[in-house]
Amino acid sequence: NAQSRANGLSYSRLINGLKKADISLDRRVLADLAVHDKPAFSAVVEQAKAALAA
Repeated sequence: NAQSRANGLSYSRLINGLKKADISLDRRVLADLAVHDKPAFSAVVEQAKAALAA
């Protein structure tokens, strides 16, 4: 949640954007990315943002 906000989206908007982008990552995987692979998490957030903007 904190990492998604640091990337400019609330957690609920992130989840909504992932659904719209047809990206199926569960919460555990997202949390692992946020902690261990911040660049990958940021890339996922950017894809979610793009899906929300479309």
